Amino acid sequence: MSNSVTVPDEIFELSGKLAKKLKVSRSKIFAMGVKKLAEEEKIDKEEIIAKINEVCEKVDTSLDPAIKQYQSRIFKKEKW
Repeated sequence: MSNSVTVPDEIFELSGKLAKKLKVSRSKIFAMGVKKLAEEEKIDKEEIIAKINEVCEKVDTSLDPAIKQYQSRIFKKEKW
């Protein structure tokens, strides 16, 4: 499949230099960059989830008893 993408001149030049150095096509360089970015994004999400879980282990995340009681009364009135 062939597509076109507009990139700044300096990025285009850099992709050419990297392609020569790694002996791959310029398209491969862009594909490698997108893959690397996707991997880093996944790691960031996992780190955030781990930090949230860590805080939840240390902090009482249960509902306030008054809110819990209010919810119970409201949901009893709802038809499911």
